[in-house]
Amino acid sequence: MGVIGETVANAADKGARNMSRLGTWEPAGSDLEARLDRMESLADIRQLPYRYALALDSRDMDALVALFVPDVQVGREQRGRDALREWFTATMRRYGASIHFIGNHVVDFDDADHAHGIVYCRDELERPGLGRWDVGTIQYWDTYTRVDGEWCFARRRFLRWYLVDALSRPRHGAGVNEDDDALSTQQLPEAFDTWHRFWEAARS
Repeated sequence: MGVIGETVANAADKGARNMSRLGTWEPAGSDLEARLDRMESLADIRQLPYRYALALDSRDMDALVALFVPDVQVGREQRGRDALREWFTATMRRYGASIHFIGNHVVDFDDADHAHGIVYCRDELERPGLGRWDVGTIQYWDTYTRVDGEWCFARRRFLRWYLVDALSRPRHGAGVNEDDDALSTQQLPEAFDTWHRFWEAARS
């Protein structure tokens, strides 16, 4: 959902030499209030993917869109939570039950009110049109913004390793952009610049 202007992977690589475990931005060492605010912000941001999964799987569209900034970009031409609600409703109408189990969540702060992150997710999806119950693995590449004191998703983009029938063995790229009802996405791990550099060096 949405496109990150500078990918999380590229941003992390770009600032790797100067970043702490919470990103390239740090409050001044003597500013205790700012440092505590960053810890509270981290806790708030980490709630977003959990609440996204719960709202999506329970089809609580009002709770789902409230996690995004009010002027969220939806596709190329629309903005706002109403447009986002319409998009999610039309998309999830294709499927039956869904389960999104949130795993690793890395957060990097850009400043006091902006951050980006990567979220791992194991998902299950009932696909009545295909007569299947699928399982897969996802990463979300997120950007976060604090609006009126509340952290929200500014943009959220998902990438996928695979999506296969629960009775099938996973394989690289299986189910990614293959079926008519599948959301288009990028393939992991190829989406990482570091993946390509690793193999180029390993083969040289």
